[in-house]
Amino acid sequence: MISLRNTFMTVYKGRLYPNYWDIVALLLALTVITLLAWNAKQMAVPYQLGQMIPISLEPSHLPGYALRTVLRMLIAMVFSLLFTFIFATWAAKSRRAGRIIIPLIDIMQSVPILGFLSIAVVGFIALFPSSMLGPECAAIFVIFTSQAWNMALGFYQTVRSVPSELKEAADMFHLSAWQRFWRIDVPFSMQGLLWNMMMSMSAGWFFVVASEAVSVSNQEILLPGIGSYIALAIETANVKAIWYAILAMLIVIIIYDQLLFRPLIAWADKFKAEQVAQEEEPHSWVVDMLHRTRLLRYFGLKLTRLFDSFVNISILRSKPVTYSYIVRKQRNEVVIAYAWNIILAVVLISALVFLGDFIFRMIPLSAILQVFELGMITAFRVFVLIVLVSLIWVPVGVWVGLRPRVAEYVQPIAQFLAAFPANLFYPLFVIGIIRFHLNVNIWLTPLMILGTQWYVLFNVIAGASVLPKDLLQVADNLGVNYWLRWRRLILPGIFPYYITGAITAVGGAWNASIVAEVVSWGDKKLVATGLGAYISQYTAAGDFLHIALGIGMMCLLVLVFNRLVWRPLYVLAETRYQLV
Repeated sequence: MISLRNTFMTVYKGRLYPNYWDIVALLLALTVITLLAWNAKQMAVPYQLGQMIPISLEPSHLPGYALRTVLRMLIAMVFSLLFTFIFATWAAKSRRAGRIIIPLIDIMQSVPILGFLSIAVVGFIALFPSSMLGPECAAIFVIFTSQAWNMALGFYQTVRSVPSELKEAADMFHLSAWQRFWRIDVPFSMQGLLWNMMMSMSAGWFFVVASEAVSVSNQEILLPGIGSYIALAIETANVKAIWYAILAMLIVIIIYDQLLFRPLIAWADKFKAEQVAQEEEPHSWVVDMLHRTRLLRYFGLKLTRLFDSFVNISILRSKPVTYSYIVRKQRNEVVIAYAWNIILAVVLISALVFLGDFIFRMIPLSAILQVFELGMITAFRVFVLIVLVSLIWVPVGVWVGLRPRVAEYVQPIAQFLAAFPANLFYPLFVIGIIRFHLNVNIWLTPLMILGTQWYVLFNVIAGASVLPKDLLQVADNLGVNYWLRWRRLILPGIFPYYITGAITAVGGAWNASIVAEVVSWGDKKLVATGLGAYISQYTAAGDFLHIALGIGMMCLLVLVFNRLVWRPLYVLAETRYQLV
């Protein structure tokens, strides 16, 4: 308080001088901005389709490649955050919109990344001819598709579970929808959103090889980055380069964890809705450094006031609600609901008739049944893996989430493990399966869950970290331990977060089957039986009809399982297991 008062005094007297910490913080910020600006300039250099971009396996090139990859991920993260704020909030606030947006997200998260890639590359190259921006935007879009769905589902779940007392307080203060979003929804969802952002960042790493080493018009495009470096190392069977890539990934993840996510988690701790102060609070050396600055804290206060003006803008404030307005609104909602249902039914029936006629005319019934059988094989793998992952990571996630000090150490480790592209394990699996004559259909299966199991862990950690400390203390005082504690408090408290993590993990596992059921190392190639291998093989052959059939079957199966299994569990989490 004294230092803050002195800061205000120097401001009012016109003697606001930067201190030592201001200089250190400014130098750090300028270094990061300079590196990002240099990388952004490299993204707009001239480029012609067919031009070969040389990729070197020399470790001296890895820092530049790492910067290019991280910049793509950060840009994709910004767009993923915008998508989350717009569409997840819309789905949470409007029942009609939720009936469309959430199933679409369920489908989109299961669409193989190769499906997005084949469309994005051609489209962006046509949009930015003779420029590197075309392939770069395509890679960013593909990374976006690996980040956005998880964040949107997590934010949707937390906005839907805002406690009733917060909603009543918003009504008492006559907050508009705009003010509710920034004052209630975002702060309440901040903890879960940050953990899902970390998971989404790691998911981008998991698919970085596919996003930076792409094929279009029978020509290969290698964008400078760690993904293309890994792709070249796998193609040439260079084990030393693989280890260099792993080391570079570890260093990069630690750096952006310290500079971005750790400060955000320490800052977001103030948004926890608790009546009891927690014993251990997350810390960040970046936040501590900013607290010691003088000039930056002054500008921070100015930015806070500017943000308050942005939230409280007069044109978005609530207007007095009259009885006639309520009656008119209810009447309009009924009319809109009927019209919406009729339009939706016509569109769905037309689409089903068109697709059904096209598929049955172009593809024999035996081929469709074969694809369905392959899809059920992959579905069985996904089901078994999700059960095993839940048994392992739910207890671990609860243990970590209830201990903020432990979470500080687990967070970068989990990010690093979640970021491992499945391709990095190809040499281990290929050599082991061939040497010991193992069953390909069994031993390639773990590759499907390597990058997606962490959705369960990160969401469970987020759920456990927001469990009210007063309830935990009451359970301690009453001697509620072991299974009773888990059954009555912990499992109900984390259940909505677990369901969100499980849904995204299932969608990610379906997506990962593309790179998990067909693996290669040098001239050795192993193929498992499943829908992912089917799509991967026809993608390599350029058979778009069978690619569409495989992707369509995968989306259909995911949608059916979500409707029959996960959506009822989601409704149960919203209606019964809320801390209200």
